[in-house]
Amino acid sequence: MFALIFFNSCLLQTSGSLYGALIGSILAFNVADFLGRRRELILSSTFYLIGALVTSLAPNFAVLVIGRLLYGIGIGLAMHAAPMYIAETAPSQIRGQLISLKEFFIVLGMLLGYIVGSLLVETVAGWRYMYGVSIPLSLIMGIGMWWLPESPRWILLRAKQGKGNVQSLRENAITCLCRLRGQNISDSAPKQVDEILSELSHVREEQEAKIAEMFQGKCLKALIIGVGLVLFQQITGQPSVLYYAATIFRSAGFSAASDATKVSILLGFLKLIMTGVAVLVVDRLGRRPMLLGGVSGMVISLFLLGSYYTYLDNIPAVAVAALLLYVGCYQVFITLFFSFLFFFGE
Repeated sequence: MFALIFFNSCLLQTSGSLYGALIGSILAFNVADFLGRRRELILSSTFYLIGALVTSLAPNFAVLVIGRLLYGIGIGLAMHAAPMYIAETAPSQIRGQLISLKEFFIVLGMLLGYIVGSLLVETVAGWRYMYGVSIPLSLIMGIGMWWLPESPRWILLRAKQGKGNVQSLRENAITCLCRLRGQNISDSAPKQVDEILSELSHVREEQEAKIAEMFQGKCLKALIIGVGLVLFQQITGQPSVLYYAATIFRSAGFSAASDATKVSILLGFLKLIMTGVAVLVVDRLGRRPMLLGGVSGMVISLFLLGSYYTYLDNIPAVAVAALLLYVGCYQVFITLFFSFLFFFGE
């Protein structure tokens, strides 16, 4: 009975941020165009800060779960606003690389979390320090976004929706574009802003998009592809492979791998390297070919893992190679996943 209660408590603590991310995603759908990308990211950093403070100082388990929930809301908001801000502000020739670079820094943060966890695993109440490490990072994020300008495209969208003086908002968009891309484009900035205005010319306040439109025409095709990618991302075995990574290493003869923190750090380094490779070559090779390559590698590695436990249990190198291949290919896939969705309609 005690073991069951302990298991459910750990599950609730771990999934608290996931529930919060779901809430954050629903909130983002309703407030994104009202707040703008910049303020949405500032709001997410605020949730990060409050969630980290509540979690690290929690006097009991209920408060700990609330802190995880608040932190998760920040995750949901940030995961929506960050790629939107990049896509709307970055030059087209490096846009895909920058969106993929977001995933690189996510993996870097995970790796740093693994390292901090490994260092504090023997410390009394070390989990409080683990959660507290994110406090200064949330402050850096909030201050950084406060310093950055708003997305010029969002400003012009507001103008086209009749939510301000068009000329004043146009001048504001030009100023923000120059701040983002440097004063060397000051001569061409008005032309670029006018091109964005032209693209948004069909947008009117009374022509709000309806949910039903997602199930029609080109939107339906994009929806099927997007949902399919998310579905297969989860059912291809990624959680199982990573959860049992320590067991796989141990069965292959690496006794030190029984320490889950060491396995996490090893896999974290591999994920970081493969993410960096994907970021560097995405614009040269293209998103679709790399997605296909990542999925193909995952299929091969899962076949090898299954073969190891079925036919090749006397060749431990197969298990190690298959595990590393799977993690590397999966990371290439997930790095390009959001980038592919963003530019699918181009």
